[in-house]
Amino acid sequence: MAGGIRKSVLIPVAVFLLIGGVLFSVAAGTRDVTGEGYLDRPLPEFSQPPLIGDERGLAAEDIRGEVALINVFASWCALCLSEHPMLMRLAAEEGVPLYGLNWKDRPGAGRRFLDRHGDPYLATGEDAAGRLGAQLAVTGVPETYLVDAEGRIRYRHVGALTEQVWQEVLRPLIRDLERPS
Repeated sequence: MAGGIRKSVLIPVAVFLLIGGVLFSVAAGTRDVTGEGYLDRPLPEFSQPPLIGDERGLAAEDIRGEVALINVFASWCALCLSEHPMLMRLAAEEGVPLYGLNWKDRPGAGRRFLDRHGDPYLATGEDAAGRLGAQLAVTGVPETYLVDAEGRIRYRHVGALTEQVWQEVLRPLIRDLERPS
């Protein structure tokens, strides 16, 4: 009986210590949960299949040669829906080359989302299994990556794009990257 009591006490204590250790390592900065370590690195080589009903997908070579944004979205994401009017405005009014990556979504759901709410993307790739997202260090949606003309990731925004983020962060960064050296 004494052995049974010890096990019933030790298991919760061990779980508590494990969780505490993970939280401590994150707080101490030993794990890169922000993906900052992926900045100023080249985009991985990729060729994502198209959304169902599209003729072409998205490949790394589509993005090189211009300063561009890659927006990671999903049809099930409420924040993606809230940021969508901003993406439509950027594509229409700001002339920003914008590419989409539909992340961990059901087949056909990304295309239905864009058909219903508008399609701001020059090209969109499907990442149903989340493999490219893992290479980019995507932690959730929406996330947006600023890529320079050489195909290097220069900035990562986690969360919905807002007018404030555009005016204070992305627009100035894009202007700096487009300026001749």
